[in-house]
Amino acid sequence: MITLLDWLVLLGTLFAIVGYGTWKTSHSKDISGYLKGGNEMKWYTVGLSIMATQASAITFLSTPGQAYESGMGFVQFYFGLPIAMVIISAFFLPMYYRLKVFTAYEYLENRFDLRVRLFTAFLFLVSRGLAAGITIYAPAIILSTLLGWNLEYMNILVGLLVIIYTVSGGTRAVSLTQKYQMAVIMGGMIIAFFLIIDQLPPELGFGNALELAGSLGRMNLIDTNYDLENRYTLLSGLTGGLFLALSYFGTDQSQVQRYLGGQSLKESRLGLMFNGIFKVPMQFFILLVGVMVFVFFQFNRPPAFFNGPGRDKVLETQHALEYLDLEDDFNRNFEAKRMTIVEYTKSDDLRVRAALKEKAQSLQRRQEEIRSDIRTLIDDKVPNVETKDSDYIFLTFVLQYLPHGIIGLLLAVILSASMSSTAGELNALASTTMVDFYRRLNGKSLTDKQEVVASKWLTFLWGVMSIGVALSASLVDNLIQLVNILGSLFYGTILGIFLLAFFFKKVGAREALVAGVIGETAVLVCHLLNVYEVINLGFLWYNLIGCGTVVLIALLIASMRGPTKESPVLTSS
Repeated sequence: MITLLDWLVLLGTLFAIVGYGTWKTSHSKDISGYLKGGNEMKWYTVGLSIMATQASAITFLSTPGQAYESGMGFVQFYFGLPIAMVIISAFFLPMYYRLKVFTAYEYLENRFDLRVRLFTAFLFLVSRGLAAGITIYAPAIILSTLLGWNLEYMNILVGLLVIIYTVSGGTRAVSLTQKYQMAVIMGGMIIAFFLIIDQLPPELGFGNALELAGSLGRMNLIDTNYDLENRYTLLSGLTGGLFLALSYFGTDQSQVQRYLGGQSLKESRLGLMFNGIFKVPMQFFILLVGVMVFVFFQFNRPPAFFNGPGRDKVLETQHALEYLDLEDDFNRNFEAKRMTIVEYTKSDDLRVRAALKEKAQSLQRRQEEIRSDIRTLIDDKVPNVETKDSDYIFLTFVLQYLPHGIIGLLLAVILSASMSSTAGELNALASTTMVDFYRRLNGKSLTDKQEVVASKWLTFLWGVMSIGVALSASLVDNLIQLVNILGSLFYGTILGIFLLAFFFKKVGAREALVAGVIGETAVLVCHLLNVYEVINLGFLWYNLIGCGTVVLIALLIASMRGPTKESPVLTSS
């Protein structure tokens, strides 16, 4: 399946990026150079680094599968992001630059006290520490399953590659390598897109492919319903998505550290706005790749269950005949749908096309029902087989239908994305631990050399811990949703505390801390109620619940307490 050419492209790409990043950035002499890159980065490096930190391997594994199964609606998740970039550029960023902070949480001690700073930094460490392990684990589990590679070795290999250049060069190494990783990632995805289009039937143009995808419910860009149970709507994107983006880009150190390394406030702002302008089109494009894979599989029979090794395990059990009956049903249904779609694309009669479209839609619904029955069968009767197979869809297509060399490039895309995101997270985890905990609580002054050495050891330890999380992780639903759920559990509370600091001058440290604890508790309770199906609430709303609870509780306590010493609040610059 994987040829020597693929291996050469894959390993050559990865080791060239790691080697170059290590070679160019291994001489930081003080903590400013190590944790902020010496403030040498241009706006385009800042912007690409921000995008690469967020765009993990999960983005390129799960997002096309999400579009294949559910359509383009996931793009609404990002609609609040450009608004968030404007707010952060106008208000958050000037404050960080004026105070010359290494981490976002330093500001909270200046505004409130040490307890609030440490509480908020701790929430970040928990959320980002878990996420770093998942970003290593996500590509490892998929690649090991489909290619037969050892999962533990994959986790360790990816983790060690990231540790090498992140420990060596710090923030500048992360940002420099991310610039080239983004070039590899987007170049690989663009090549894949055109190869998919090229393999569609000759008589089916791109416009016809989009029309066919829309007929089968895959071009549903905007959902204007006010259903709180629906994860992806225009309302949830512009509210919950906005709050998530504000917290992630404005208060999450893995992102703050990217733009604090800019040459100036102007360069950092340009980098943020670059991300705000291009992030939504990038996600749209990746989803469109998944939609084109869906169209491709209307003319080429897809697997009834994309987790191929999982299918093999099912066939080794006493339930093999039951599974094969469902698979035969799937194949017959597919063939009937394929013939209907071929007739639909060739017909010019509007009434005939309408009838064929309705029939194709009915057969598509039946196909989805059979896939659901297959998952239910495996869930109920075959343990230890992952049934949520949407994460396997895009890579299955790559391995089975794309030419060798391109396969190696797209495997490099997946691993590069994993490395770039993990590197940013490790760098931020080490910075927060060093600045907000070790240096702040140590009580002894350290030399520049001692601070750099301590930062490198902390980066290494967080890297080892992330590998440990990856080795002990297990898949939960769709991977990209898992990472966003992890963030949503904490980001709302963190954002609420920062908003209190920035805009509510009468709120003191005690109110902020109590409100933070109550807000985080409220989010965790909501999540538990969701898990046990007491309520059904989209995870994006956690951000609004956490942030809103923190702000309201703090204001309530402050009003009961009466007037207090006023503190300076944020202004734009």
